[in-house]
Amino acid sequence: MVFLAMVIVTIMMGKVVIADGVKLDYGEALTKSLLFFEGQRSGKLPINQRLSWRKDSGLRDGFDQGVDLVGGYYDAGDNIKFNFPMAFTTTVLAWSVIEFGSSMDNDLKNALEAIRWSTDYLIKCTNTPGVVYAQVGDAVVDHNHWERPEDMDTPRTAFAVSTKSPGSEVSAEIAAALAASSIVFKRSDPKYSDFLLRRAIQVFQFADKYQGSYNDGIRRWVCPYYCDFSGYQDELVWGAAWIYKATNRTSYWKYLMENIDKVESPQNAGSWNEFGWDTKNAGINVLVSKYILNNKQHSSPFLRWADKFACSLLPESLSPSVEFTPGGLMFKPGMVNSQRVTALSFLLVVYARYLKQSDRVIACDRFVATPSRLTYFARTQVDYILGKNPMNMSYMVGYGEKFPESIHHRGSSLPSIDQVPHIGNGWDYFLSNNTNHNLLTGAIVGGPDINDQYNDTRHDAGHSEPATYVNAPLVGLLAYFKSIYGS
Repeated sequence: MVFLAMVIVTIMMGKVVIADGVKLDYGEALTKSLLFFEGQRSGKLPINQRLSWRKDSGLRDGFDQGVDLVGGYYDAGDNIKFNFPMAFTTTVLAWSVIEFGSSMDNDLKNALEAIRWSTDYLIKCTNTPGVVYAQVGDAVVDHNHWERPEDMDTPRTAFAVSTKSPGSEVSAEIAAALAASSIVFKRSDPKYSDFLLRRAIQVFQFADKYQGSYNDGIRRWVCPYYCDFSGYQDELVWGAAWIYKATNRTSYWKYLMENIDKVESPQNAGSWNEFGWDTKNAGINVLVSKYILNNKQHSSPFLRWADKFACSLLPESLSPSVEFTPGGLMFKPGMVNSQRVTALSFLLVVYARYLKQSDRVIACDRFVATPSRLTYFARTQVDYILGKNPMNMSYMVGYGEKFPESIHHRGSSLPSIDQVPHIGNGWDYFLSNNTNHNLLTGAIVGGPDINDQYNDTRHDAGHSEPATYVNAPLVGLLAYFKSIYGS
């Protein structure tokens, strides 16, 4: 158990926040953050399934269209498999293992299983040349029903992009996920690794040759839930960057150099500080910066954008790209603020490692940002999530003495099939004031509002709903802080 200082004073935006007596265990949080993914599984569950209240679901996904699309993850509190954010989740989980797997100890096995649960499914989604399955389930109908995954009677229609109806963003993100995962499995399962890489290259070539957004072809099915708002050029460059990392082939480096201007173009102004399932700009710059730093090419545009990104997140910046709550949490408008907190903090720690390895600091507008400064700031964000905040509340379910108990999540809110064999539409459970029946251990909810306040209710999805792409970057952060500060 890590016992941090009894009184920690953090100065954020000219305000002083005092957290008293908070005890944090990064190792416990890491274990639970990975356990969350088992609660999001779709398909035939394995015999070593630890969240036993979850059962098999979606066992005929794709069958009505003659394909096997069983498996993968439900993205959040619903029962849809959205492959765009699922692929991003997989890419970042793989990146977490690449950077911090050596610090995961016994949890490394669980991290690899979490990645493989997704890659096995993404392989199925890309088995037909010229076709990439982008989603399983009718989101409109699903969101009008409050059902357990095990009870689903809503349409499980599969929606695909193709040569005639392209979807470069979802295809290139899948390519990135497969390429990143091929690096992860290179030693433990070289045959699987080779297969993942070959499929990544194949899917990337499809994404690049048949360019277009899935917003156009299958818009009514993916929007407004996971519309591509930032365009698909960032995913193409992101996919190329991961394949380059996996292969070291100069053709992919050339692709990066020739296409980065399309990502940091005038129409994408302001996206340099974004990283998430929709926008990859900051992730691209941090990922590629490692090669730039190793070759001491300090005039690179990737490095300049990465520096600008890092500087803009720190509270002392003259031009901050985020707001801060009074308690010091990064805040950006929109639903599920925690997705930005974990993703941006992950990039800061990764970039800090690259900077430290090259013995470099960043010259910001009025201060110098050292690697340790970036890492310390990221730690304050993780600590806030785990309970060092004005409400003294952990925003990870099942972690700490006080945590959300009425999260916006169908399976968690409804009794297990072991207790009630069939429920059907369970709106009565949703409307109930009772806490959820099942603990979705490790889930990170959307978090507090701009004033550090959190209302623990299923009705407020923007703050109480968890998502896989929130937990994925946190896995890497927790592994790193566990290695530095113990558990």
